[in-house]
Amino acid sequence: MKVSGSPEVTRLLLAWEQGEQSALEELVPLVHAELRRIARRYMLGERRGHTLQTTALVNEAYLRLVNSQKVNWQSRAHFFAISAQLMRRVLVDHARARNYQKRGAGEYNVTLDEARIGPEERGHDLVALDDTLEQLAKIDPRKSQVVELRFFGGLTVEETAEVLRVSQDTVLRDWRLAKSWLQREMTRGGPS
Repeated sequence: MKVSGSPEVTRLLLAWEQGEQSALEELVPLVHAELRRIARRYMLGERRGHTLQTTALVNEAYLRLVNSQKVNWQSRAHFFAISAQLMRRVLVDHARARNYQKRGAGEYNVTLDEARIGPEERGHDLVALDDTLEQLAKIDPRKSQVVELRFFGGLTVEETAEVLRVSQDTVLRDWRLAKSWLQREMTRGGPS
């Protein structure tokens, strides 16, 4: 995830954090393409005929970002991690509102491999995965964050380590353990 003007993105984030509204106006054009890439990644995993489109997902995440509580921005990677998290929340909220979970008849079939997740798997299990990920967050918040950043946000190991302020080895270890735990729980039928 390389955004042109990365130091500029970080500078603008910090200026925005300090209340400089013009910084947000300068920031949006610099990050828009990457936000669309993240949204496209999410939308590829959704069912056909989904009522949200990539642009709507970016816009909804943007509105939530602008209206959110003050965030202490760490870096460009942190910004995209928060943005990805907001997009995930938008899609999960949408799925819950449409009673999406009933379509699976209680089946859970999620893979957390880094390979592209097929639309049927991802769209079908988004709510179940979200519930299980929230259960993991209660047990081990950092492992949950690693999954959030890597799987949903598309961050690299290096970027994830930067956001969480841990070593790359820690990220790799957490990623491996979190995937195993989530897969085991999903196979059992979701969080208890």
